[in-house]
Amino acid sequence: MTELLYQTDSYLREARGTVAAISPEGGIVLDRVVFYPTGGGQPGDSGELRWNGSAVSVATAATIGDGAVALVPAEPGVLPEIGAEVVQRVDWERRYLHMRMHTALHLLSVVIPLPVTGGSVGMGKGRLDFDMAEPPRGAEEIEARLVELVDSDLPVSEEWITDEELQANPGLVKTMSARPPTGRGRVRLIRIGKDGATVDLQPCGGTHVARTGEVGGVSVAKIEKKGRRNRRVVLRLDAGEAAGG
Repeated sequence: MTELLYQTDSYLREARGTVAAISPEGGIVLDRVVFYPTGGGQPGDSGELRWNGSAVSVATAATIGDGAVALVPAEPGVLPEIGAEVVQRVDWERRYLHMRMHTALHLLSVVIPLPVTGGSVGMGKGRLDFDMAEPPRGAEEIEARLVELVDSDLPVSEEWITDEELQANPGLVKTMSARPPTGRGRVRLIRIGKDGATVDLQPCGGTHVARTGEVGGVSVAKIEKKGRRNRRVVLRLDAGEAAGG
Protein backbone atom coordinates (compact mmCIF):
# COMPACT_ATOMS: atom_id res chain seq x y z
CA MET A 1 0.00 0.00 0.00
CA THR A 2 1.15 3.53 -0.76
CA GLU A 3 1.83 5.68 2.32
CA LEU A 4 -0.59 8.61 2.20
CA LEU A 5 1.39 11.60 3.44
CA TYR A 6 -1.45 14.08 2.86
CA GLN A 7 -3.61 12.31 5.45
CA THR A 8 -1.36 13.44 8.30
CA ASP A 9 -0.31 16.79 6.82
CA SER A 10 -2.57 18.49 4.27
CA TYR A 11 -0.09 21.39 4.11
CA LEU A 12 2.77 19.24 2.83
CA ARG A 13 3.59 20.57 -0.62
CA GLU A 14 6.72 18.58 -1.49
CA ALA A 15 8.15 15.19 -0.57
CA ARG A 16 10.57 12.59 -1.80
CA GLY A 17 9.42 9.16 -2.85
CA THR A 18 10.59 6.02 -4.59
CA VAL A 19 9.01 4.57 -7.72
CA ALA A 20 7.49 1.22 -6.77
CA ALA A 21 5.85 0.37 -10.10
CA ILE A 22 4.54 1.67 -13.41
CA SER A 23 0.92 0.70 -13.99
CA PRO A 24 -0.18 -0.84 -17.33
CA GLU A 25 -1.79 2.52 -18.15
CA GLY A 26 1.44 4.42 -17.50
CA GLY A 27 0.65 5.65 -14.00
CA ILE A 28 3.62 6.19 -11.68
CA VAL A 29 3.19 4.33 -8.39
CA LEU A 30 5.29 5.64 -5.50
CA ASP A 31 5.93 4.15 -2.07
CA ARG A 32 4.64 7.36 -0.48
CA VAL A 33 2.61 10.22 -1.97
CA VAL A 34 1.86 13.83 -1.18
CA PHE A 35 -0.76 13.83 -3.98
CA TYR A 36 -4.41 13.32 -3.02
CA PRO A 37 -6.04 10.71 -5.32
CA THR A 38 -9.51 11.33 -6.74
CA GLY A 39 -12.21 10.15 -4.34
CA GLY A 40 -15.02 11.19 -2.05
CA GLY A 41 -16.07 13.96 -4.43
CA GLN A 42 -12.63 15.62 -4.31
CA PRO A 43 -10.47 15.74 -7.47
CA GLY A 44 -6.97 14.32 -7.46
CA ASP A 45 -4.05 16.71 -7.00
CA SER A 46 -1.95 17.90 -9.92
CA GLY A 47 1.69 18.97 -9.89
CA GLU A 48 5.02 17.56 -11.03
CA LEU A 49 7.69 14.93 -10.45
CA ARG A 50 11.43 15.57 -10.83
CA TRP A 51 14.31 13.09 -10.92
CA ASN A 52 17.88 13.13 -12.25
CA GLY A 53 17.34 16.27 -14.30
CA SER A 54 14.07 15.02 -15.80
CA ALA A 55 10.52 16.08 -14.98
CA VAL A 56 6.94 15.11 -15.75
CA SER A 57 3.75 17.06 -15.14
CA VAL A 58 1.14 15.18 -13.12
CA ALA A 59 -2.45 15.70 -14.29
CA THR A 60 -4.08 13.86 -11.39
CA ALA A 61 -3.71 10.93 -9.01
CA ALA A 62 -5.88 7.83 -8.69
CA THR A 63 -6.19 4.88 -6.36
CA ILE A 64 -5.59 1.53 -8.02
CA GLY A 65 -5.69 -2.02 -6.70
CA ASP A 66 -4.45 -3.03 -3.24
CA GLY A 67 -4.36 0.52 -1.87
CA ALA A 68 -1.70 1.86 -4.24
CA VAL A 69 -1.83 5.39 -5.66
CA ALA A 70 -0.82 6.08 -9.26
CA LEU A 71 0.22 9.53 -10.49
CA VAL A 72 -1.12 10.15 -13.99
CA PRO A 73 1.22 12.04 -16.36
CA ALA A 74 -0.33 15.00 -18.16
CA GLU A 75 1.08 13.77 -21.47
CA PRO A 76 3.16 10.87 -22.82
CA GLY A 77 6.88 11.12 -22.19
CA VAL A 78 9.85 9.68 -20.38
CA LEU A 79 8.97 8.04 -17.06
CA PRO A 80 11.26 7.36 -14.10
CA GLU A 81 12.54 3.83 -13.70
CA ILE A 82 11.33 1.54 -10.94
CA GLY A 83 13.48 2.19 -7.87
CA ALA A 84 14.26 5.78 -8.86
CA GLU A 85 14.01 8.45 -6.16
CA VAL A 86 11.79 11.37 -7.19
CA VAL A 87 10.75 14.71 -5.75
CA GLN A 88 7.01 15.29 -5.91
CA ARG A 89 5.41 18.74 -5.74
CA VAL A 90 1.68 19.46 -5.70
CA ASP A 91 0.02 22.45 -7.31
CA TRP A 92 -0.45 24.25 -4.00
CA GLU A 93 -2.90 26.91 -5.15
CA ARG A 94 -5.27 24.22 -6.45
CA ARG A 95 -4.77 21.98 -3.40
CA TYR A 96 -5.46 24.82 -0.96
CA LEU A 97 -8.70 25.79 -2.73
CA HIS A 98 -9.82 22.16 -2.40
CA MET A 99 -8.90 22.19 1.30
CA ARG A 100 -10.91 25.34 1.95
CA MET A 101 -13.95 24.07 0.04
CA HIS A 102 -13.90 20.58 1.55
CA THR A 103 -13.92 22.07 5.05
CA ALA A 104 -16.72 24.48 4.04
CA LEU A 105 -18.82 21.51 2.91
CA HIS A 106 -18.32 19.80 6.26
CA LEU A 107 -19.63 22.98 7.87
CA LEU A 108 -22.60 22.94 5.50
CA SER A 109 -23.44 19.44 6.74
CA VAL A 110 -23.56 20.94 10.24
CA VAL A 111 -25.89 23.77 9.21
CA ILE A 112 -28.13 21.27 7.38
CA PRO A 113 -28.06 18.14 9.60
CA LEU A 114 -29.60 15.73 7.09
CA PRO A 115 -28.21 12.67 5.27
CA VAL A 116 -25.89 13.60 2.36
CA THR A 117 -26.68 11.90 -0.95
CA GLY A 118 -23.78 13.32 -2.97
CA GLY A 119 -21.18 16.03 -3.17
CA SER A 120 -18.41 17.61 -5.17
CA VAL A 121 -15.33 19.65 -4.24
CA GLY A 122 -14.07 22.16 -6.79
CA MET A 123 -11.76 25.15 -7.05
CA GLY A 124 -13.83 27.83 -5.38
CA LYS A 125 -17.13 26.03 -5.97
CA GLY A 126 -18.62 22.93 -4.39
CA ARG A 127 -21.91 21.31 -3.50
CA LEU A 128 -23.70 18.87 -1.25
CA ASP A 129 -26.92 17.05 -2.08
CA PHE A 130 -29.24 16.28 0.83
CA ASP A 131 -32.03 13.80 1.41
CA MET A 132 -34.56 16.57 1.94
CA ALA A 133 -38.24 16.33 1.04
CA GLU A 134 -39.12 19.93 1.88
CA PRO A 135 -37.24 23.05 0.76
CA PRO A 136 -34.59 24.21 3.26
CA ARG A 137 -34.75 27.51 5.06
CA GLY A 138 -33.64 30.52 3.02
CA ALA A 139 -30.20 30.76 1.50
CA GLU A 140 -29.53 33.87 3.59
CA GLU A 141 -30.09 31.98 6.84
CA ILE A 142 -27.90 29.06 5.75
CA GLU A 143 -25.16 31.44 4.65
CA ALA A 144 -25.30 33.41 7.90
CA ARG A 145 -24.83 30.23 9.94
CA LEU A 146 -21.95 29.14 7.70
CA VAL A 147 -20.21 32.50 8.10
CA GLU A 148 -20.68 32.27 11.85
CA LEU A 149 -18.92 28.88 11.95
CA VAL A 150 -16.10 30.15 9.71
CA ASP A 151 -15.62 33.29 11.79
CA SER A 152 -15.50 31.21 14.98
CA ASP A 153 -12.09 29.99 13.72
CA LEU A 154 -12.66 26.50 15.14
CA PRO A 155 -9.78 24.01 15.07
CA VAL A 156 -9.96 21.22 12.48
CA SER A 157 -8.13 18.10 13.61
CA GLU A 158 -7.79 14.43 12.78
CA GLU A 159 -8.00 11.26 14.80
CA TRP A 160 -8.10 7.60 13.95
CA ILE A 161 -10.35 4.64 14.71
CA THR A 162 -10.23 1.05 13.52
CA ASP A 163 -12.43 -0.29 10.73
CA GLU A 164 -14.26 -2.31 13.39
CA GLU A 165 -14.91 0.78 15.52
CA LEU A 166 -16.44 2.53 12.52
CA GLN A 167 -18.69 -0.45 11.82
CA ALA A 168 -19.84 -0.29 15.44
CA ASN A 169 -20.63 3.45 15.13
CA PRO A 170 -22.56 3.86 11.85
CA GLY A 171 -23.96 7.19 13.04
CA LEU A 172 -20.58 8.79 12.31
CA VAL A 173 -21.21 8.42 8.58
CA LYS A 174 -23.23 11.27 7.04
CA THR A 175 -22.96 10.25 3.39
CA MET A 176 -25.44 7.84 1.83
CA SER A 177 -23.77 7.43 -1.57
CA ALA A 178 -20.08 7.22 -0.65
CA ARG A 179 -18.67 5.05 2.09
CA PRO A 180 -15.58 6.05 4.09
CA PRO A 181 -12.29 4.60 2.88
CA THR A 182 -11.63 1.35 4.76
CA GLY A 183 -9.37 -1.65 4.25
CA ARG A 184 -6.18 -0.18 5.71
CA GLY A 185 -7.10 -1.21 9.23
CA ARG A 186 -7.91 2.29 10.43
CA VAL A 187 -10.12 5.18 9.36
CA ARG A 188 -9.43 8.89 9.75
CA LEU A 189 -12.02 11.09 11.43
CA ILE A 190 -12.14 14.85 10.92
CA ARG A 191 -13.19 16.81 14.00
CA ILE A 192 -14.26 20.46 13.85
CA GLY A 193 -14.09 22.11 17.27
CA LYS A 194 -12.66 20.49 20.38
CA ASP A 195 -13.59 19.03 23.74
CA GLY A 196 -17.20 19.88 24.57
CA ALA A 197 -17.42 22.34 21.68
CA THR A 198 -17.17 19.84 18.81
CA VAL A 199 -19.57 20.80 16.01
CA ASP A 200 -18.74 17.98 13.60
CA LEU A 201 -17.05 14.58 13.65
CA GLN A 202 -17.13 12.30 10.61
CA PRO A 203 -14.89 9.92 8.66
CA CYS A 204 -13.17 11.59 5.70
CA GLY A 205 -10.13 10.87 3.56
CA GLY A 206 -9.89 14.35 2.00
CA THR A 207 -7.66 17.33 2.70
CA HIS A 208 -8.73 20.11 5.05
CA VAL A 209 -7.56 23.42 6.47
CA ALA A 210 -6.38 23.56 10.10
CA ARG A 211 -8.95 26.11 11.27
CA THR A 212 -12.35 27.12 9.93
CA GLY A 213 -11.18 30.73 9.64
CA GLU A 214 -9.01 29.64 6.68
CA VAL A 215 -12.14 28.87 4.67
CA GLY A 216 -12.48 32.62 4.20
CA GLY A 217 -15.47 34.24 2.51
CA VAL A 218 -18.15 31.70 1.65
CA SER A 219 -21.61 32.16 0.17
CA VAL A 220 -24.57 30.07 -0.92
CA ALA A 221 -24.66 30.34 -4.71
CA LYS A 222 -27.95 28.51 -5.22
CA ILE A 223 -30.29 25.83 -3.91
CA GLU A 224 -31.79 23.42 -6.44
CA LYS A 225 -34.38 20.67 -6.36
CA LYS A 226 -32.78 17.58 -7.91
CA GLY A 227 -35.52 15.04 -7.26
CA ARG A 228 -38.52 14.30 -5.07
CA ARG A 229 -36.33 13.99 -1.98
CA ASN A 230 -33.11 15.57 -3.13
CA ARG A 231 -31.98 19.20 -2.72
CA ARG A 232 -28.63 20.56 -3.87
CA VAL A 233 -26.87 23.40 -2.08
CA VAL A 234 -24.01 25.03 -4.01
CA LEU A 235 -21.30 27.05 -2.23
CA ARG A 236 -18.78 29.54 -3.57
CA LEU A 237 -15.58 30.82 -2.00
CA ASP A 238 -14.25 34.35 -2.34
CA ALA A 239 -11.62 34.53 -5.05
CA GLY A 240 -8.98 35.90 -2.68
CA GLU A 241 -6.79 33.49 -0.74
CA ALA A 242 -7.75 33.07 2.89
CA ALA A 243 -5.35 33.55 5.78
CA GLY A 244 -2.93 30.68 6.25
CA GLY A 245 -2.55 29.70 2.60
